[in-house]
Amino acid sequence: MGASSSVGKPSQELQEEESLAASTGSLPMLQSVFAELSLPETRAIPLKSLQEDVDWVGFLKGYNRCCGRMPLSASIHNLYKLYSDLGREVGIGSGIAFDHDTDVGKITGNVKLSDVLMLLWLCWIMAQGTKISKYCKQSAYILPDVYHLIASAYICSHETDGLPNSRDDQPLELEKQISMPKLHMWILATIPGLSHCLTQYVQDRFRACVTSKDDVDSSSSLIGESSSVNVHENCLLTCGRAWAISLTFEILSSFHGKGLSRFWSNVEGYQGPVLLVLAAKPADAADGESSQGNHPGYLYALSPVFRIFSHSGKDKNFVYSRLHPSVRHYDPHPKPIGLGFGGSVGNERIFIDEDFSRVTVRHHAVDRTYKPGPLFPNQGFLPSEAFVLEIEAWGLGGRAAREQQEAYKRREQLFSEQRRKTFAAWDDSPEKMMMDMITDPNRVQREDR
Repeated sequence: MGASSSVGKPSQELQEEESLAASTGSLPMLQSVFAELSLPETRAIPLKSLQEDVDWVGFLKGYNRCCGRMPLSASIHNLYKLYSDLGREVGIGSGIAFDHDTDVGKITGNVKLSDVLMLLWLCWIMAQGTKISKYCKQSAYILPDVYHLIASAYICSHETDGLPNSRDDQPLELEKQISMPKLHMWILATIPGLSHCLTQYVQDRFRACVTSKDDVDSSSSLIGESSSVNVHENCLLTCGRAWAISLTFEILSSFHGKGLSRFWSNVEGYQGPVLLVLAAKPADAADGESSQGNHPGYLYALSPVFRIFSHSGKDKNFVYSRLHPSVRHYDPHPKPIGLGFGGSVGNERIFIDEDFSRVTVRHHAVDRTYKPGPLFPNQGFLPSEAFVLEIEAWGLGGRAAREQQEAYKRREQLFSEQRRKTFAAWDDSPEKMMMDMITDPNRVQREDR
């Protein structure tokens, strides 16, 4: 297998390439793939397209240049080359110009928004790997809607706050152009996870070479059917929006419902990242338990323009939540009941009321936690209110977080049952005693003799 079949001391070139491949943890897999694809008599892989055989060193070189450890900019540069080469093979030219003096040189030229669309779809297909091949055998596969990403790239490259025809609610013309340097900077700043797509595709194909067909089919069935585009396009968190937020999160669970109490009853005990997605329409004419989260988070604007607002480093008011107190008492300065993000208590950047029926969005000037920028096109300085149409909460902590939450809820249910058995009657319960003391602590009670 590869290096193990070499005679004598390995060359310095071979040692360097094997060391680079080993740093990614892929060397054992590459050895198995090479043994599967190479001919025993030549110890090389015959490639008709190159009209030559590829030996072990050449195989490692190709993998390291494609999927090895490299700067983020170099990984994205490989995507440009792949898209340009594929377009040239099918007779579709692109405006990407490369500096061929170096592997990662200067990129110039202009491309159409249709090229950006095709590049994003190419990366989506590579990221899905065997899921798409399995799903396409059953029915037609629908590519995700990534219009919000295209709009984001266009706005950032032209340094504008809104779409040129956003008032007409018309999609961007795909014939419009964007410069490659600005597109490259937008990808690095907004969706750097795009760089993993090519590596993921190559590794998926290599694993398929050394995995039995039954194992591939079963794993594809488990993943493909649960993550098909048709299923998630009916949710607010569509496949295109979820992919834009993160190319690495595994979305396993979702909770749907209206109201703050119901929201917390679903997410309580979940020790993992939670993504809250809501849709709203403008609202024209028409002391208790509270918490304030200090764990870093992000704000996203998903549609019509994709934007990300990360932690500014100036404050830590990431999330605020408050329920109605179990015992009512007079409070001269009551705190708002609901769910908020950024800003300060009573002046949150985003605030959802307790019924999840209205949302208030304030200007970024009130917020020191998240970075500045408009959350929707043409956002003004004054607070904007809107009616909540739908709201979804998605757990992104993986299977372990879901199992931990289920164990937490089982413990809580067991504790509640034990309390009911211990205090079968309301008169004997500590809650009844506390209520009596609060209502009238000086009341004379009859003593049983």
